[in-house]
Amino acid sequence: MQWNLLQCQSSSDIQANLRFIETQLKQLPRHDNEPQLVVLPECSLLFGGHEAEQLQHAGTDDDNPLADALATMAKQYQLYLIAGTMPFKAAKNKVFSRCYAFDDNGHTLGHYDKMHLFDVDVADGTKTYRESDTFAAGEQLTVIDTPFGKIGLAICYDLRFADLFRALRLMGADIIVLPSAFTKVTGQAHWQVLLQARAIENQCFILGANQWGAHNQGRRETFGHSMIVDPWGTVLAQKPQQTGWVQVRPDMRQLQKIRQNMPVLRHNRFNAPSVTS
Repeated sequence: MQWNLLQCQSSSDIQANLRFIETQLKQLPRHDNEPQLVVLPECSLLFGGHEAEQLQHAGTDDDNPLADALATMAKQYQLYLIAGTMPFKAAKNKVFSRCYAFDDNGHTLGHYDKMHLFDVDVADGTKTYRESDTFAAGEQLTVIDTPFGKIGLAICYDLRFADLFRALRLMGADIIVLPSAFTKVTGQAHWQVLLQARAIENQCFILGANQWGAHNQGRRETFGHSMIVDPWGTVLAQKPQQTGWVQVRPDMRQLQKIRQNMPVLRHNRFNAPSVTS
């Protein structure tokens, strides 16, 4: 089996973003009949621009063209797809930042709505980020069964909240995927060390698919460095810059050996985390 992260430089042009993703899927280096897992970054179809665009393109259970387009690609190219994030209608004129997981027939295995919203000040060109002005926070954790193992879903800023990752491990996660659009400033400071910490603490593979470069005439700049980290904290593969693929053929036996030799889940004396309102 093969795991693949697609590092993107997405814009507010949905059709251009879809064309880029499909072009990359056509060129995906793969062996015939080898199971494929593909992870897209946060906001892979719609990044930047006016926040009203998020509402304009937000899906519903009955009408979700963005999800449908990526589900079709998963089926056409015969791969399991963690479809980055896309807007989904919520109450009070807001949207969820939703990550879908599709199987190789284009069926939905599950979804996750981003729980932690990026309301922070950063020393970059944007300076102030207030996701809560547009987005609603999710309430449910998600772990899905796949041929690759049990996959937990998290998104970008979630990476800073260790309790979420511990909760996913307690739900059975072997792999935790993290579609992201980490800023260049915060990425340089914390991206790799946080990915490695979450992998080591929970003895899981962590798959961080990030945006890269300048977006929408330079108003946003993201860090790149999409990477796959193993349960020992080793970076198996990464792509510091530019767009394209990060690929690994993992050894799942390593996961079981590490957990058996150092059973931190059993040794932990603290109560299991729970979601607050």
